[in-house]
Amino acid sequence: MPHVGTAYQALFDVAFAHQQGGQFILRLEDTDRARQIEGSEATIYEMLRWLKLDWDEGPDVGGPYGPYRQSERLSIYRDHIETLLAKGHAYRCWCTPERLARVREEQSQRKEPPRYDRCCLGKSEAERRREPECSDVPVVRLRMPDDGVTTFNDLVRGEISFENRLIDDQVLLKSDGFPTYHLAVVVDDHLMKISHVVRGEEWISSTPKHLVLYDYFGWEPPAIAHMSLLRNVDRSKISKRKHPWANLPWFRERGFLPEALVNFLGLMGFSVPDGSGGTKEVFSLDAFITAFDWSRVGSTAPAFDLEKLTWLNGVYVRALPVPELVERCRPLIAAAGLTPASDDYLTRVLTLEQERIHLLSDVGDLAGFFFRDDVTPTAESLVPKGMTAMSAADALDRAAALFDEMGFDREPAVLESRFRVLAEELGVKTGQLFGLIRVAITGTTKSPPLFHTAVTLGAARVRVRLTSAANALHAVS
Repeated sequence: MPHVGTAYQALFDVAFAHQQGGQFILRLEDTDRARQIEGSEATIYEMLRWLKLDWDEGPDVGGPYGPYRQSERLSIYRDHIETLLAKGHAYRCWCTPERLARVREEQSQRKEPPRYDRCCLGKSEAERRREPECSDVPVVRLRMPDDGVTTFNDLVRGEISFENRLIDDQVLLKSDGFPTYHLAVVVDDHLMKISHVVRGEEWISSTPKHLVLYDYFGWEPPAIAHMSLLRNVDRSKISKRKHPWANLPWFRERGFLPEALVNFLGLMGFSVPDGSGGTKEVFSLDAFITAFDWSRVGSTAPAFDLEKLTWLNGVYVRALPVPELVERCRPLIAAAGLTPASDDYLTRVLTLEQERIHLLSDVGDLAGFFFRDDVTPTAESLVPKGMTAMSAADALDRAAALFDEMGFDREPAVLESRFRVLAEELGVKTGQLFGLIRVAITGTTKSPPLFHTAVTLGAARVRVRLTSAANALHAVS
């Protein structure tokens, strides 16, 4: 399942590539076979296209540097491994997992950083097999330099340096014949002519290994940028296991608009200037692309605030033309088990509810009373403060008669004016009468304007609900 961080990363990739007139490449780095999940590739395509973060080259669209699945490029990686082995830049390692675990534990007890102890370096297979804890199938490790410093200029963080002697001899080719990320990404980035590598900050410590590989192969490395990881508001790590919204499909299921999510992700690591010295909170993908500059990308981990995203989504919902809102709401209305009487009715309902919607999934709760006939408020909820069950029942009887008298083809403002007169005749406050009618016909204390709601519900529903509520109150009065 694609992580929300996948979309965050893709957004910045797309923005930079398109602004520079370049190509955004989707490559599936699927060499970790233990983590493969059936259907995940299709979900990645679906979610990125939902967000309109389209790619120019990739497994499903092809391109001049395919194949774009790393699992289909194994022979390429093996050829490059042989080159490294022949030059002494890599070596085979037969150590068992048990030995490696024991070495790491001993290093931990000595308060040393965990790293491979080079037990197999310089040994032939025959020599190693004469020693204990030897696996049948070796891995291939990178031979890091023993001294010197690897330095690179990060587009987001500036100059970063690592001492080579402190860097582990990373596994490049696993015993199953699949490369690790470290080998595959370097080879692919070079062969696919990648100019800029943009990834999460968790890969900073791996960059010197990659740069050493570039040097060993005699290649010019690409420009490199490490984005800050998204964090929760409390600064904790976003976890798929703990946070359902870490998974991209969750946002669509909950009724977030893709353009709102893209806008929000842009806010997470970037500031779009408003032309007057300030910054924008609401902007389109095109505006983000136009404004993109690495100097405006933040290096501090941004807080992923769901409340702010929900607010921003509401801004986008309220800006939608009603016909588009109707189409976007259809799947969520169906998922809520609601069936509109007609397209015209659904349009009228959403015209009323649009100002109250923050998420498209809100529609089921906010507007359910427009579609269901099981609106049965309790007698307790019907009686306004300052009224009795008997006076409330009488008020509902009078309201039902007045609706019948006036009809439902009047302007809501005309109905409201006449019902204000009814409140005076009953000797109650307008708020008491209107609140009583609202609960009776909607089952809730919150709804769109009362008389717009009544006109939209129609005579049959209003009459039945008022009569039912009045009868419930008569029964307890």
